[in-house]
Amino acid sequence: MGKEKSRKKKRSSSESSSSSSSSDSSREKKRIRKLKKKLRKEQKKTEKIIKKKLKKEKKRLKKEYLKRSQSRDKSPEVSADIPVELMEISKAMAPMTKEEWEKKQSIIRRVLDEETGRYRLIKGDGEVLEEIVSKERHKEINRQATQADGALFQAQTLHK
Repeated sequence: MGKEKSRKKKRSSSESSSSSSSSDSSREKKRIRKLKKKLRKEQKKTEKIIKKKLKKEKKRLKKEYLKRSQSRDKSPEVSADIPVELMEISKAMAPMTKEEWEKKQSIIRRVLDEETGRYRLIKGDGEVLEEIVSKERHKEINRQATQADGALFQAQTLHK
């Protein structure tokens, strides 16, 4: 009887070890899957937290910048911790306010068109305006433009 019991124990232990090894690997895979899932959730949480912090920091910096720019407009002194060049670049990339746009559009300048020799009225960023002139002034403008066209043509033929 003693031998039979030991044989049964050996069989059961060998059977359990083979079945336990396959179940151990499946348990291990499940555990790894759960861990990966948990890690992904934690990563998403931390990303959300970081995004929130970045938003808050952005708002804080924007408020700080607005305060500085308002105080700079009132007083001629410039902030020592931010270089003037950086302030100008960031201001150039910021959208214009309606008042700034209207101020820019109200400026009309006379620009020489080198190809035609004509002066053009340019409004704001580049809108070309028509200039109303007298008949005599119109003839004079055309005469000058024709001379400039001729000079340009001669210069181009000489360089070819």
